[in-house]
Amino acid sequence: MYTVMVVSIIIVIIVLLLAVITTSKAYDYKHSVDALENNPYLDQEINESVQDQKKA
Repeated sequence: MYTVMVVSIIIVIIVLLLAVITTSKAYDYKHSVDALENNPYLDQEINESVQDQKKA
């Protein structure tokens, strides 16, 4: 019975350690954002809003 308890505690510690490591790596990851002048969707939205204002 003690063997099962020790093995299960070791498994819990390993899973907790892996969760902490992956979470810290996720927070260290640097995301990049496209510049506004390189965004083709922004031009499309501006054109649509101008057309909607002309219709109104």
